Amino acid sequence: MANLDWGNLGFGYRKTNYNVRCYYRDGKWGEIETCSEETIPMHMAATCLHYGQEAFEGLKAYRCPDGKVRIFRPDENAARLQSTCRGILMPELPTEKFIEMVEKVVRLNEEFIPPYESGATLYIRPLFIGMSAQVGVHPATEYLFLIFVTPVGPYFKGGFSTNPYVIIREHDRSAPLGTGIYKVGGNYAASMQANKKAHDLGYACEFYLDAREKKYIDECGAANFFGIKNNTYITPKSTSILPSITNKSLMQLAEDLGLKVERRQIPEEELETFEEAGACGTAAVISPISKIDDLETGKSYVFGDKPGPISEKLFNKLRNIQYGIEPDVHNWTRVVIE
Repeated sequence: MANLDWGNLGFGYRKTNYNVRCYYRDGKWGEIETCSEETIPMHMAATCLHYGQEAFEGLKAYRCPDGKVRIFRPDENAARLQSTCRGILMPELPTEKFIEMVEKVVRLNEEFIPPYESGATLYIRPLFIGMSAQVGVHPATEYLFLIFVTPVGPYFKGGFSTNPYVIIREHDRSAPLGTGIYKVGGNYAASMQANKKAHDLGYACEFYLDAREKKYIDECGAANFFGIKNNTYITPKSTSILPSITNKSLMQLAEDLGLKVERRQIPEEELETFEEAGACGTAAVISPISKIDDLETGKSYVFGDKPGPISEKLFNKLRNIQYGIEPDVHNWTRVVIE
């Protein structure tokens, strides 16, 4: 095992031994290649650099208490990547090849999978880019799909603890019929200014309202939002929100626990009726929200300094499935290393 301070890893890039790559040329996918180089030889006129033909995914590998290494719902990541490809006119990568490459890169970098007790995981980053040299806005003819991995600690330093959010009205993450439903780099570039403003004001993250009316809840930074009230799990429905695999899983687990699940528009004023609120995504799983401040109106929606009981129950249940501690009744996990 690599000699790292596993318990004190931040969330960032660290060099590992190998990445895996596959090129799309002449209308077909090539063979999977193993590579130890961290850089990509690329033409300065590549379409990913000029016209944003770029997509990525994020998932994790978990070293479990039974000694096995598991990954969580890679077929869902493959499906979401395929949706993104359709949205920005890139060739779709078959699910089987996606999963084969994920499993291969995890096995190749086994020594970098953090031990179970550390609270750290192996983050898996698939990246898909247009490589053709061209000037003119049209799809590339050659593409590179690669996956690298890096060991990471918790996304938020406090781990599973509450964080304050602030509504930022002067920036939109994505238009209602734009690229918000796709996992493309441009969405994250568009969020950086709002994110910096939130941090400068002392908040953990920015909170977006819908771009059209500034009336409904959209996303929390780069994560989906959910609220809990009256034994109901409520999450926004919107044409500008990235479909979170974590949120999809939490909705299923909420139903399993006997909660009602609603996916609908949530007006901002409804925030004051929620008993609990959280942001959810691959990196943090659930980041419970302590409060959401609206600086324009002076309103503060307070949910408490401790994670709510239902959020905690959902967090523990999902985490226990990922680590092979609880039965995986929905067949979400795949064992990569026995």
